Amino acid sequence: MSEEIELGDLMLDCDNEERLSNFYHKLLGWKKHKMFGHPAVSSENGLTLLFVEDNNYIPPIWPEEKGRQQKQMHLNFEVNDLAAAVHNAELYGAVKAKNQFGGSQFITFFDPSGHPFCLCAKHKF
Repeated sequence: MSEEIELGDLMLDCDNEERLSNFYHKLLGWKKHKMFGHPAVSSENGLTLLFVEDNNYIPPIWPEEKGRQQKQMHLNFEVNDLAAAVHNAELYGAVKAKNQFGGSQFITFFDPSGHPFCLCAKHKF
């Protein structure tokens, strides 16, 4: 393990970088700013989501289907109040996935560009 490598940011390709950055700004309450000329949001501890518009962007299909655009990754966000977080996510433009596999532990959504993400009940160890 190298002490000199740190995760800098997570970049999300999308069809509309301003719309997606506004969505995550509202959902997470993170600070909005520009990074490398693109909109970004950053948490207090420095985790940054960077949004880059791509004219050839194709939203992923989830659950995956053979021969269709697959997700490459998805984001999980832990919340104290899952019901309130679900309400807010839908209010801000997220769409709840038809297929759900998390029971009372997590709910899967699609953001305005179609990326799947989950709102997860915060783990209590």
